[in-house]
Amino acid sequence: MRRREFLRSAAMLGGGALLAPRVAWAQLAQHRLVDLFGDLPSHFVFEYYPWYSMHPVRHWDQYDRHPPVDLASNYMPRLGAYDSQSTAVMEQHAEWIAETGAGAINISWWGQGSDVDQLVPTIMDVMRAYGLQVTFHLEPYDTRHPNNYANDIEYLIRTYGDRRRWDCFLLLQNADGTSGPVFKSFNTILSPTSTDCHGVVTPVAGYVTDDGWKQQTDRVRQTFAHDFDRVTLLADSLDVGHTQAGGFDGIAIYDPNVTPDTWAGHARDCTGRGLLFSFNVNSGFDAIAPRTVDTDPQACPSAPPVFQPGGGTYNWALAADRERARTASLGRIQQSFGTTIDLQSNPALTNAQRGFFLAYINSFNEWHEGDAFEPMLDASALTADERAIGYHDPADGTYRLEALQALIAQELASSASKSANVR
Repeated sequence: MRRREFLRSAAMLGGGALLAPRVAWAQLAQHRLVDLFGDLPSHFVFEYYPWYSMHPVRHWDQYDRHPPVDLASNYMPRLGAYDSQSTAVMEQHAEWIAETGAGAINISWWGQGSDVDQLVPTIMDVMRAYGLQVTFHLEPYDTRHPNNYANDIEYLIRTYGDRRRWDCFLLLQNADGTSGPVFKSFNTILSPTSTDCHGVVTPVAGYVTDDGWKQQTDRVRQTFAHDFDRVTLLADSLDVGHTQAGGFDGIAIYDPNVTPDTWAGHARDCTGRGLLFSFNVNSGFDAIAPRTVDTDPQACPSAPPVFQPGGGTYNWALAADRERARTASLGRIQQSFGTTIDLQSNPALTNAQRGFFLAYINSFNEWHEGDAFEPMLDASALTADERAIGYHDPADGTYRLEALQALIAQELASSASKSANVR
């Protein structure tokens, strides 16, 4: 039996969601997403980072930080400086994720045999126990990673799909019932050179031509042509011309600094080239800054991170300013959620025409960039030493997760999705 037939048989027997009914997409505005996608929770996918450790210390100590009190984050997680390899931590994460109504995670994956790769089997075991599915975000683990793209996807499918008999590997179902795996890649569409502030031009490590990417994406599709209806390949890029030329199906934007008010234009650009698009639900951006300033006169200065949304100046020692930032972050969650739903539901744009919907959530636990939905400590629970660090935790450290839970619950039971106002 071919993999496609096996998977569909498993779905009909209860091993996965039943196929959604076929829908006339011209009538999308009259339908709810939950009616179009029988597995709608699996279309909300948390970005997940299993890279934290205390023995030895990894990631918590970036930018001259000194855990466990002083972390590489503007927020103190509710679990403190945890170890990603802890099964108890994974279980708590899975419980929180499942409570939101989201149905999957997107693992930040760093190559075959990497520390993260070695954790994947346990992560999948835990997520499966909580009814969650798993897919992968291919990271730039070295400068040769683009040349391994097809090999890496084949490895992931065979190792974590075939060998586990597809127990929790995400197979995204379109509205017409077709399905297949979806992969996102970071640092994909690059310029061949970069120019620094002194005008010095240098080659960009990891640059691959459009033809080079096309060879990789073609190979993926040739390898699995008889196994899935479609393997969806998304690039984290706004360069739709090179994305199309490289053979990708579309774009999946990660950066919260690409603000929701710009998404309609990018969606139109994608539609003009027949590309899919996925814009993430996000809480904003509040990244840590290095404490050590490079005094080399030849070094190009880097701008300090700016709080998004809204920018402005915050005195993080003041409870009122922390609550003001919380309000801004809540606004971004609501704006990004509503905008990605509306654009992906618009019958004039590619996603609706193809019956495709996918909303990444940025992120569950990227603590360095301050966009984590994972609960942080309530401000009142910070110790005196932690308060001295200057953490940005508000009074309610669960507000992001609770806001998302309410939005997803509303969508799962909502009236018809409204199409976006695309001019």
